[in-house]
Amino acid sequence: MRWATGARVRAEGLTLTTREGPVYTGVDLTARPGTLTVFQADSGGGRSALLLSLTGRMRPSAGSLYVDGFTLPKQARKVRRISSLGLMDDINALDERLRVHEHLTEALMLRNRPAGRGLVDRAVEAADVPGIDRSGSVKNLSTLERRRLGLALALIAEPRLLAVDEVDSGLGSGHQADLWRTLARLAEEGITVVATCADTRALDAVGGPLLQGPVPIHQEPGTGPDRPEESGKPDRTGATERSDRIERLRLRSLLRRGGLPGGDRADRTQA
Repeated sequence: MRWATGARVRAEGLTLTTREGPVYTGVDLTARPGTLTVFQADSGGGRSALLLSLTGRMRPSAGSLYVDGFTLPKQARKVRRISSLGLMDDINALDERLRVHEHLTEALMLRNRPAGRGLVDRAVEAADVPGIDRSGSVKNLSTLERRRLGLALALIAEPRLLAVDEVDSGLGSGHQADLWRTLARLAEEGITVVATCADTRALDAVGGPLLQGPVPIHQEPGTGPDRPEESGKPDRTGATERSDRIERLRLRSLLRRGGLPGGDRADRTQA
């Protein structure tokens, strides 16, 4: 199975700074079509904001960014049309009141061009949930099923650039490895995939020339959250939970001020 040829992404010195301090700083990236690039940071380390910037949904404050020849943020709308987001808290979270098939139908309706026959089935299969109960309620899905449904919804847009946040969040090591393998396969099938995580150990499940990273996301010294001592293992202390809340509040504030819509399904009010 092949998807559209992936987009080429090039960033130099990409930085986002707010009144509260740096979100991410000095990001350099060259991602070729058909590659999987992984960025690593702990909670509150700018992961979500970086993915939103790379896909034209959040305005960086410094540096240069080009996606498939488009210059951001000037041509952000064009980049949004060729990119999709996996599930991201406060951006495009699943609606607990809906059934799976309703989410899939909505994603199909939100495409900016006609859909080929069987696209939904193809997307669900590519996300490795062909047996998902489409008549069932979203609230009954497991964490892994939710993440894979989010992938299917993103793939319905047939993106050339796919951004997936917090691949490791809420998943055991085995399920993390399975999800990494799915993302690597999507890259092999042509899509440019950029993903983030805190725990990098399950990345051992994939490798080879298509994988770039994990690349650490940097912030200015003293501005990020407390870092766990054990490398690659997410800290689930109260301090990190506070960092999660701060990150979500910061994203909301940035999206309100930045003038750029905050996610694929959120874009329906901007159309």
